[in-house]
Amino acid sequence: MFVDKVTVLVKAGDGGNGALSFRHEKFIDKGGPDGGNGGDGGNVIFESSQNQNTLSNFRYKKKLQAESGQAGGKSKKHGASGKDYVLEVPVGTVITNEKNEIVADLVKNKQEVIVAAGGKGGFGNAHFISSTRQTPRIAENGEKGDEVELTLELKMIADVGLIGLPNAGKSTLLASISNARPEIADYPFTTLRPNLGVVDFGGSLSLLFADIPGLIKGASKGKGLGDEFLRHIERTKVLLHIVDVYQNDLVNAYKIVQQELKSYKIDLTRRPQIVVLNKIDGLTEDEIKQKTDKLRQKLPLKTTITVISAKSKIGVKELLFAVNKLVDKENKRLLILNNKQDKDTIQTLVIDIGDRWEVVKTSEGYTVKGKKIERFASRTDFDNYHGLQRLRDIMRKMGIMHELTRKGAKPGDKIIFKSLGRLEF
Repeated sequence: MFVDKVTVLVKAGDGGNGALSFRHEKFIDKGGPDGGNGGDGGNVIFESSQNQNTLSNFRYKKKLQAESGQAGGKSKKHGASGKDYVLEVPVGTVITNEKNEIVADLVKNKQEVIVAAGGKGGFGNAHFISSTRQTPRIAENGEKGDEVELTLELKMIADVGLIGLPNAGKSTLLASISNARPEIADYPFTTLRPNLGVVDFGGSLSLLFADIPGLIKGASKGKGLGDEFLRHIERTKVLLHIVDVYQNDLVNAYKIVQQELKSYKIDLTRRPQIVVLNKIDGLTEDEIKQKTDKLRQKLPLKTTITVISAKSKIGVKELLFAVNKLVDKENKRLLILNNKQDKDTIQTLVIDIGDRWEVVKTSEGYTVKGKKIERFASRTDFDNYHGLQRLRDIMRKMGIMHELTRKGAKPGDKIIFKSLGRLEF
């Protein structure tokens, strides 16, 4: 089954806890701290692959979870890190988060993106040995791995998109010019999923064609097969609008599809188009000319109209020549546009706000926010006195304790780190 949009819950591996351990062996006095570090949690990674053409692998796999790191052990043994969880998705997959922000747009083969980072393993007490701290009784907890809900949306990447009303002959044309073998029948909505086909022009030149399921009036608002397939036209460079020459009203048939393209979230009528009158078998030259002239009167100026029979391949060679010429023109335009955008891009200074923090007084106490201090808090064992003292020392060095005093915190007041834990001032 073709699936081109899914929502999944992604969970990276948690970091392993550091070990709190002291060396105890016969005949060795005061062996000292020997707790090892916990291993890092595995990342969740999406990798684009040309071998995939649907998101159906994720249809029943709604939670994707990487391995967690193992805890540290005695004798300074570090825990093993969790394995990364690498999942293949089709080229053209767009990944968005719950805020509908684009996390990644995988447009090339073998692109990789870490969508959920594994938590760092906690340090064992052997890590904290220093000249002034010979017997540290501190061991960190491992950090939690990222957990996020993501939407995967496939938008096929093709040079040419075949569009038109149902049963206009799009699949027949694709089958006659490429290696694709779409289902073909004499009834509407034969094509229930986009089909791709490579058209060779000789030498190393080839173009990728996409056959988009038939559009009807209201498709941009979800009617019929809906706007689920319009997204696949977004990435095409050139559109071939196939019109059945035997339509009772050619102009109306043309306008229905154009209106749906225009009503989509981006105006797709601005894409370069060639209008193709199909199924001319059995018509005389005069009949073909009359229909072509009638349609041309209602079309925008400079619109190219060609006549073909996809089944018997009449006029197909000339159509492909025109398509290749238009794609080449569009490639040159896009190249100039991209170069201009690169020159116009202003380099900006990115400021690292990882050290920033904020203290907010609430009815429960004082909430401390900030990426760096929250990471320290997440690694702290709140049931370990020495660990809490270390957290207080870090807060003192960062100036947080001073800010708490300035805001009126008194001994016994609660200091809260979201859902991570709390301590007394």
